[in-house]
Amino acid sequence: MRLSIIILAAGQGTRMRSDLPKVLQPLAGRPLLSHVLDCSKALAADDICVVYGHGAEAVQAAFANQSLRWALQAEQLGTGHALQQAMLGTPDENRVLVLFGDVPLLRPTTLSALLDETPHDEVSVLTVDMDDPSGYGRIIREADGDGVSAIVEEKDASVKEKAVREINTGVLACPADKLKRWLKNLSNDNVQGEYYLTDVIAMAVDDRVEVHGIKASSPVEVMGINDKKQLAEAERALQARLVDALMKKGVGFADPARADIRGTLTCGKDVFIDVNAVFEGDVELGDGVKIESNNLIRDSRIGAGTVVHSNCHIEASSTGNDCEIGPFSRLRPGAELANNVKVGNFVEIKKSTVDDGSKVNHLTYIGDTEIGKGVNVGAG
Repeated sequence: MRLSIIILAAGQGTRMRSDLPKVLQPLAGRPLLSHVLDCSKALAADDICVVYGHGAEAVQAAFANQSLRWALQAEQLGTGHALQQAMLGTPDENRVLVLFGDVPLLRPTTLSALLDETPHDEVSVLTVDMDDPSGYGRIIREADGDGVSAIVEEKDASVKEKAVREINTGVLACPADKLKRWLKNLSNDNVQGEYYLTDVIAMAVDDRVEVHGIKASSPVEVMGINDKKQLAEAERALQARLVDALMKKGVGFADPARADIRGTLTCGKDVFIDVNAVFEGDVELGDGVKIESNNLIRDSRIGAGTVVHSNCHIEASSTGNDCEIGPFSRLRPGAELANNVKVGNFVEIKKSTVDDGSKVNHLTYIGDTEIGKGVNVGAG
């Protein structure tokens, strides 16, 4: 069955206290929505639709180069109403997976399990166990413990139901034809006057359609981002995930909690990274590279055996093998170093090439220049 992924991303995010739409807030150097889109594409969906609203022009412009279907939610009338806007262009024969633009840490493997463990003509919701489920809708299971019989919001929950630790994440998989029918029957007869997606679960149960509850492995994976504190928490969680993946490939870190990867970091063998190193964009470190403390490297390639001493800034540049950079060096865009090049204290190089074995040791600016082999540039 073909898969349509619908990402609800129309919220204003007032708690962010920012002019930037919530789904464009940066996480590991990229918008929140970008992470959700990456996860969606990993599932090989036939159709990805983004429901947008607040900051509509900015959100669309940020992803103008991607093949997406857009659905405008002009009024913020709840999650059910948001989904209604997207379903107008969703084929009846497709299966629908509902995601959220402010839930960026979901893994493709988790969503694959949600889809694979549920028959195509049935419904599944992603759930998770929480130590403190306060404020979340509780998952009420059938007597045999398998299917989901209801989702009860905390304000409506009994004392027994409030003791349930399994909560609803909002992520939902459902046949499109059934979902369209249930969405048409949604009511906004509530205090907020909104249409709630969770009401679809009650309709599925009433129609005797099996509702499966598939558990995520960790609350961190399904955390929603509503304010800057939660954004910072998600940043640390994602950085831990990225660094852990690199360590499994053999990369050494002096302190895994004090490195930031805001893009793609590719490393060879025996790479070591000291504390407070920041990598932005696409960065490649060759075999045996050593990155000392307090460095920023952006969109650059560092050749094998090179040492980048402390407090350097390297952007859109490249080095050959066995170079030595810093401390306190700056390589601006277009700096290209060959092999065995030394760039020392308080040296700035821009749009220049430095050939094999040359040294620019200290207190020097090199711009729009070609330096040959074996040259020694003195101070100034």
